[in-house]
This record gives sequence, structure tokens and C-alpha cells, in this order.
Amino acid sequence: MSIFRRPDYKSDATQFIDQLKAQQPDLEARQRAGRALLWDKAVDRNAWAQFRQGRVAQKPYVYQTDNNN
Repeated sequence: MSIFRRPDYKSDATQFIDQLKAQQPDLEARQRAGRALLWDKAVDRNAWAQFRQGRVAQKPYVYQTDNNN
């Protein structure tokens, strides 16, 4: 063993997470299911392309009225 080796250190947060995972073994699976429910969605790239093409450029000052009367 090296004389420069530090003792194994675990922060309070790491200890808490390890303890939580030991108490609830299905925690990671539930997290993945929650992520899939809200975030992991199939993207319709054609619809997004049409959406981007249909955007109207915003005026530099949105509250300026048109003087084309």
C-alpha cells in the first residue's frame, strides 16, 4: 500500500443515496419509469420542421404600432 493513499471517504450525500438505494432497491427503476413518462418521447422531425418554417419574425420592439394607416 502506498504511503500517500488516503482513507476511503464518502460524503454525507453519497452515504444518504447508498442508504436510500439499500432501503428501496426498485428506486432506480421507478426513476427511469418517471423519466420515460415525461421526457423520453419520440420526436416527429417533420412536424418540428414545419413548425420552424411557419414562425413569424418578431419585431425589434414588439409594442411599436405600425404607421401604415
